[in-house]
Amino acid sequence: METDRIILRPWRDSDAPSLYKWASDPDVGPRAGWPPHQSVEESLEVIRTVFCDATNTWAIELKETGEAIGAMGYGPSCNCNLPARDGEPLIGYWIAKPYWNKGICTEALGLMIEHIRCMTDIKSLISGHFTDNPASGRVMEKCGFVPTGETVIDETQYQGKDRPIRVLRLTISA
Repeated sequence: METDRIILRPWRDSDAPSLYKWASDPDVGPRAGWPPHQSVEESLEVIRTVFCDATNTWAIELKETGEAIGAMGYGPSCNCNLPARDGEPLIGYWIAKPYWNKGICTEALGLMIEHIRCMTDIKSLISGHFTDNPASGRVMEKCGFVPTGETVIDETQYQGKDRPIRVLRLTISA
């Protein structure tokens, strides 16, 4: 899947150095709910275990450089207590800090939604963002997600505190 600027493609082991470069930034992972990566080896393990499903998890590759600069995907709801409907996958994404506020996440999410609309029978998607990361919510809203009015607490207490999550949902039309 691609646009003029990006390609959504499966992760490769060779992406581990790039993943580490971007995912070790302390401003990136915590906004998405995971701790910064500590080594290239850890990043390789994430590629092999978390990003291993090429049917619904992709690297966001910047065409200009050929480098993976973020991730986009969907799958079973995580343990963050989002009120998912039966069969409703959770979407998630992140992008490297130098590419924030450039529309790349919005572009990638729109591309993934179009893929889901054309290639699956999924009827809706759920997601959420920590309330201290409103930019992530703006990405979802630009792609048609609507706030549900619900807030849940991330009980994993990442960073030593409960973090409220604003819930959004997208109904997919044919």
